[in-house]
Amino acid sequence: MSPPPPGFGTLPEAIRVTIVQGEAKASTDPRVEMSTILGSCVATCLFDPLARVGGMNHFLLAEPPAHVHNQAFDSDYGLYLMELLINEMLGMGAHKSRMRARLYGGANLNPDLSPIGTANAAFARQFLERENIPKVFEDLEGTLARRIQFRPASGQVRARLVPAETAPTQKPLGRPQSALGTVELF
Repeated sequence: MSPPPPGFGTLPEAIRVTIVQGEAKASTDPRVEMSTILGSCVATCLFDPLARVGGMNHFLLAEPPAHVHNQAFDSDYGLYLMELLINEMLGMGAHKSRMRARLYGGANLNPDLSPIGTANAAFARQFLERENIPKVFEDLEGTLARRIQFRPASGQVRARLVPAETAPTQKPLGRPQSALGTVELF
């Protein structure tokens, strides 16, 4: 096992926060370390280096289908979770003009299923471009899951690929499969 990157050792009194599908959280606490595991989902790690505010989201799907109108946003969608994360960070003193983004996930784990990971990755890139938030790094697509650890107050990220044989399997969302279509879920 290789040693952790410089400055990524154990935090004193670390506060570990798991970001699960459908969540977006932000923090200014230097003890906080956010983590998630991604397959076809995408996580955005945003950071304002001057305010030392950062946050992470974890979304399952990019945007609601075009035929869905006038319904409440669903927390599985990137469109909702990107806005939620930005607004939470703004409330903690961040400025959108200083935010920097890192993108992770969007894998296509099963070649027999639709390339939902690719669609999620494309959405995340386009959203950042549309909102004028610079993307400073991406680790998107491919065929392997990823484990992400993010320190929001410093902007440090550690990302590792998860071997296929140890990657998590599909998780049900509590909705009928007919409502979802064929999608890889993490």
